[in-house]
Amino acid sequence: MNSTNIIIVGAGASGLIASIGYAKTGKNVTLLEQNNKVSKKILASGNGKCNITNKYITLNRFHSQNPDFVEKVLDGYDFSMVKKFFTSIGLEIVEGKDGQMFPMSLQALSVVEILEYEAKNLGVEILCSCKVTSIDKKRDGFMLETSQGEKECEKLLLTSGSIAYSQLGGSNSGYAFATKFGHSLIPRHPALVQLCSQESWVKECAGVKVAGVTKLYVNGEYITEKQGDILFTNYGISGLAILDLSREISTRLANFDYCELSLDLIPKLSKEKLTNLLLKRVKQNSEKPLSLWLQGILNKKLISIILEQSKCKVRTEDALNRKEINKLVHTIKNLKLSIDDTKGFKGAEVSTGGIDTKEVNPHTMESRLVPNLFFAGEILDVDGDRGGFNLHWAWVTGLRVSLPLQLKNIKK
Repeated sequence: MNSTNIIIVGAGASGLIASIGYAKTGKNVTLLEQNNKVSKKILASGNGKCNITNKYITLNRFHSQNPDFVEKVLDGYDFSMVKKFFTSIGLEIVEGKDGQMFPMSLQALSVVEILEYEAKNLGVEILCSCKVTSIDKKRDGFMLETSQGEKECEKLLLTSGSIAYSQLGGSNSGYAFATKFGHSLIPRHPALVQLCSQESWVKECAGVKVAGVTKLYVNGEYITEKQGDILFTNYGISGLAILDLSREISTRLANFDYCELSLDLIPKLSKEKLTNLLLKRVKQNSEKPLSLWLQGILNKKLISIILEQSKCKVRTEDALNRKEINKLVHTIKNLKLSIDDTKGFKGAEVSTGGIDTKEVNPHTMESRLVPNLFFAGEILDVDGDRGGFNLHWAWVTGLRVSLPLQLKNIKK
């Protein structure tokens, strides 16, 4: 039987960085990963470029039922702290738009391979294709049953993530182990996920992408809005603006609320400027079909639904008047789409909910219920916005649990 100081279950972002932190302080560490390689989610992040963190780390970019916990965990572990860590292991970071930070190589593979090398170089034992089937608390530690035999440890860190991206290894296992030890779970919902609609017209617009503004209405009440890409698909809608709204929508749908999007397809022009533009384009002696006339400003696939929703009564350019143009403008800037579902955890980048953080010490990440049991990463009831915030949470919790002295032990 193998015995070690610390076993970490899950070789994702938080697990890898924690293994390095522990090893730097002289701990004997074993890292268990059920997949055949480490950090598949990192490899898929940032479209393969890995949005490591964000330059502008603020509390409002993270979501939890216990924001006080998040504030305490982040205290002292800001962007500069994460950057310092990665620089110390030989990974340079460059800035993208909106404060997003990437490896200079713009390859997620660089992040994974440098982290894995650093861990192994410090003596961390990494066992891939090692599935943990049960965990029991012993008087002086923990006993784990795995696909590679029994293993014992003094301290146990669960960094097994969530069920998001199940095709990359996301699972419920960490939650199951935590609840076995008495921990409570906050309800989990898909976040940063594509949205589904039963409205047939979206299939006809599949493939159309616009830079717009998306407003969310719940039960008829305005909630919030996001600006960014909007991509129509055969199942509904995606794009950056949609991903940014999906957390709120996913939670609302779980409560059986009615969710509707209002899409501004031409946000660069105000209602007044768009109206004036269309008025100037009207030629009274032209019998050009309205569907063709609108192709001067809109993607062809969108025009039939614009005409339908606007209830425009004319069909040729010469018949247009200000009243009909007002109808068109209103619809172009308020195209309605009802949302009835998401693409679920399989399509989600992250999950809301998780282990109730009131049961975890924010300074050490240790369970308040079970001594020497620790948590880090997405397994906790904390999720971040798109733009590097979820990986930042993974790094910070991994460092907080393994290097509580705020990186004073790190040497370049």
